[in-house]
Amino acid sequence: MVDDDDIRIARAMRRLKVFGLHLVIYFAVMIYIVVTNIGSETGTPWFMVPLIGWGSVLALHTAYAMGLFGVFSQPKDE
Repeated sequence: MVDDDDIRIARAMRRLKVFGLHLVIYFAVMIYIVVTNIGSETGTPWFMVPLIGWGSVLALHTAYAMGLFGVFSQPKDE
């Protein structure tokens, strides 16, 4: 029989794996975008828009992966 702790641990591990994948893809895409922007010689740092936009979403995903959103919904122990 699977108890609640095993289910919580499995969910936390999945959240961390998905977050790690999101983080790796973010950095890979950002490296490509920055190099492309520098190589295009437009003089406009347009890479800042996806850097900040996607970075803010990544910050929310970090909080979710750490379980910070669950703090508000879990009952307190008496």
